Amino acid sequence: MVQKSEDPAATPAPRPRGRPRSFDTEATLANATLAFWQRGYAATSMDDLSAATGLNRPSLYGAFGDKHALYLQALQLYTDQSNAAIAAALEGRSLRDGLARVYELALQLYCPADAAARGCLLIGTAATEAPRDEAIRRALGDALRGFTAAFEHRLRRALDEGELPRGTDVAMRAQLASAVLHSMALRARAGDARKDLAAFAAAGVAMVCG
Repeated sequence: MVQKSEDPAATPAPRPRGRPRSFDTEATLANATLAFWQRGYAATSMDDLSAATGLNRPSLYGAFGDKHALYLQALQLYTDQSNAAIAAALEGRSLRDGLARVYELALQLYCPADAAARGCLLIGTAATEAPRDEAIRRALGDALRGFTAAFEHRLRRALDEGELPRGTDVAMRAQLASAVLHSMALRARAGDARKDLAAFAAAGVAMVCG
């Protein structure tokens, strides 16, 4: 048995395992999400992701896994942020004002002032991959059903509080509220003018509120 030295300088400090991450994981994932959003899943290479995030390929693999795993994490980030935005927009407002706020935020997201119209990450990229990829199809379906559930929750409260007439089919109106979002996303990518999308959103609010 080797006796422990009393001189701390004589015993080197243990080296940490692996290389510590020197980057912001959330910011890196956000940059990767934007790359997928702009190019689509199939057309985005690991080199593209490396350029977008500023990380080399081994670092990306180490932090997020392969491209497929990184894309699923990007979808989850987008879904989580969208759910939070929808919930916040619908809270503390009348049903009509809450829906208008949701669509206003969606328009800002789909048609940013400083970039080309990009629509929705889910509708624009995941929908094209879903038929041949079970994990992406599941992520897409869960996200869209979650958006509809948020609308339905608010619509049920509106029914209870008298904002909607008795007998209103809130489940169907929640589907309509979601459909307005999806149509706005698709039409934004197709090049519809911002003012036309805003008018469509206003008509959607009127339709859902009755």
